[in-house]
Amino acid sequence: MTAPTSPEADWNSAPNLIDGAMTLDLTPQQCNLDYWITSVAQGTLQGLVGGHRPEAQIPAYMREPGPLRDALISELGFRSIAEEKATRAISDLVAIAPDLDTMEFYATQLIDEARHSRVFRGHLVELGVPERDLAATIEATSGKDIAQVLVPLEEFSEPVRQAKDFVGGVIVLTVLVEGVLAPAAELSERKWRKLDPAAAEIERGAGIDEIRHLTVGSSVVRDYLKDRPDEKPRLAELIARGQELWGSVPVLDMLLRREALFQEGLLQHTDVVGDYEIWPGRRLVETTPEERIEKALGWSLDMQQTRMAYMGLA
Repeated sequence: MTAPTSPEADWNSAPNLIDGAMTLDLTPQQCNLDYWITSVAQGTLQGLVGGHRPEAQIPAYMREPGPLRDALISELGFRSIAEEKATRAISDLVAIAPDLDTMEFYATQLIDEARHSRVFRGHLVELGVPERDLAATIEATSGKDIAQVLVPLEEFSEPVRQAKDFVGGVIVLTVLVEGVLAPAAELSERKWRKLDPAAAEIERGAGIDEIRHLTVGSSVVRDYLKDRPDEKPRLAELIARGQELWGSVPVLDMLLRREALFQEGLLQHTDVVGDYEIWPGRRLVETTPEERIEKALGWSLDMQQTRMAYMGLA
């Protein structure tokens, strides 16, 4: 008999990504390797095939050329590379983690991110992209965005990695990478629920993991600063420089292009979406690209303010 799955990792009871990241309090001691095996491998992931439940359907129109398919290929291709880069960066945190529970947690996060990259790529195959053409397809649809958004972030984090600055690496990962990208992932899950249930479930599974990553990473920084309050200015300055970087890269251009494609496809399939509400009181078919992006940015701001206060860096 397996141990029960923790509520925040249970497919049916876990909160959405934004609520979970803003309200839960999880530590490396709670989320060590034993936790991951029982609550994630034997819990969240149980019964999933390619990151979603077998009964989650991929509509035929998602395999046909068109703006909706193009939007999802662009989105998941970019996400797959972001998760791959995160996987490689986390290997440094595993190597220099200050204690065993923290090492085990980041070892499990490394596996989580590698899995996310795999299932995002796998869904491209489910959409009809030949596996042999994955790299070329991702380059064609997202290569410019990867070069202009992800590569500068990678370069920004390189001095932290070279210095073997563990808490600085956690800040970059938790605040400046996942803390910025997570709200877009929440938006993705919501907007694809009716149009591609399998894609939405892949996002749901990744989101459950990201709740854990964000909350545990925040607790690592919080506990570090409790013992070393003199480090606050240095870490606050690191965050400020990272936020300045995000302001200089064309992430809004990328989101607008992607949402414009989605909008074109959405209007072709209003019969599928019907009266579905993307958030309470707002039907998806009535939203605009700008409105959806604004909502995600609002979630991002609220979440960052909450987590920064929790860490003692408000």
